Amino acid sequence: MIDTKQKYKIEYGDFQTPIELANRICHKLVELDVNPEIIIEPTCGIGNFIEASFRIFPSTKKIVGIDINLTYLQKIKDNQQIQSSKITIQQGDFFTVDWLSLTNQFNNNILVIGNFPWVTNSKQGQINATNLPQKNNFQNHNGLDAITGKSNFDISEWMLIKTVDWLHNYDSHLAMLCKTSVARKLLNYIYAKKLNLSYCATYKIDTQKYFQANVEACLLFCKFNSSSRQYFCDVFQDFYDAKYHRIGYYKKTLVRDLKSFQKLSSLFTNKNHAKWRSGIKHDCSKVMELSKINNILVNGFGETVDIEDMFLFPLLKGSDIANGKITHAKKYVLVTQKNIGESTEYIKVFAPKTWQYLEKYSQYLDVRKSKIYHDKPRFSVFGVGEYTFKSWKIAICGLYKKLDFQLIGEIDNKPTMVDDTVYFLSFDDQEDALKIYNLITTQQAMDFYSSLIFWDEKRPIKTKILNSLNLTAIKKITTAA
Repeated sequence: MIDTKQKYKIEYGDFQTPIELANRICHKLVELDVNPEIIIEPTCGIGNFIEASFRIFPSTKKIVGIDINLTYLQKIKDNQQIQSSKITIQQGDFFTVDWLSLTNQFNNNILVIGNFPWVTNSKQGQINATNLPQKNNFQNHNGLDAITGKSNFDISEWMLIKTVDWLHNYDSHLAMLCKTSVARKLLNYIYAKKLNLSYCATYKIDTQKYFQANVEACLLFCKFNSSSRQYFCDVFQDFYDAKYHRIGYYKKTLVRDLKSFQKLSSLFTNKNHAKWRSGIKHDCSKVMELSKINNILVNGFGETVDIEDMFLFPLLKGSDIANGKITHAKKYVLVTQKNIGESTEYIKVFAPKTWQYLEKYSQYLDVRKSKIYHDKPRFSVFGVGEYTFKSWKIAICGLYKKLDFQLIGEIDNKPTMVDDTVYFLSFDDQEDALKIYNLITTQQAMDFYSSLIFWDEKRPIKTKILNSLNLTAIKKITTAA
């Protein structure tokens, strides 16, 4: 259990921006020729951005600070360093303030600055928080994407989107601290909605130094006007670095490094015949995954298991794939279906001991939380199909920050399964698998993938990226060389 103080800090993203960082950001904005008439901080906290803005932008006509916390607002009012008639402080909940009406009071040259909460909606749910926007699928995910977690989002993402919605039609600037991944999601939103954007850049910040947090974060800087639509973002390593790489779009795909990608863009495709898949998903490892100790099967509860071999397959976890431990299986997994949605009733007939085992632990299997199991046959799994049971696989773990493909064959004369952190291509024939493996491990293919992958993400390697390599094109290049 977390105490009330901890809950409040998490719920409201109560991690105050140090004055040192607020000053540095404002000085950077001056370097970028930002000279606002109006400054708005939508979640101003104790007012460090207001203090920095007041000193560093002396020609600003009005500074507006809004926050839900009255105690913090009183601290700003008591701050002798910023006693001025041009500073307006008021209480307000970001989710209910009419920001468009507020902005319409001013003409142009607006700067919105600050630091929105770095917390996800699922985390808010875990602590029964109420500091949330009205629930709706604002990212427009559908089907399995929404069900399996892609509908989870950072609260700051929603707040940034709402801010851009009412800001982008003005001659204005946005300077907001956020997770690097959130900055990219905002760029995706602006691109998808074809909103105005004149320029965009991110500047990496030392989150450990300023917030005692281990997360990739940045200052997101956006410049808007009523006519420009420039959908790219220059990425700087810090406030002082003159070098940058540019992220942008190619055929609706966000590219990590446009300069590198452009040299290899002929390898890009949206229509590959080969399709990367993800591995087995069962959400109950203590029951479904078994270890073999002295030739005896043991489940995650440490109990001996006596079942038929029919539905049991060798399993390689993501860490096994990433570390090249692919010739022997430490785990075995129960695969109850050959296709998603297939009835599992036949297990009773062909493997009665396996069915009895599943029923014994049904109190764990029947209450799996993910909606993907709702209205599905009992003891269902996901990530299965004809491709699952082929003899050869090229596999890579999506969680690791390296391009390390593995060629996997059968183990114990059975097709090898992989978990749902792993992506793979499957083959009936070893020779076919080896040919493709040799293509995707060429330097050209590696450079192509690297130009697309955002390595700071939790799961940087994705099927969309893996599937974008044109195998026919890479074969022509390597054959010509």
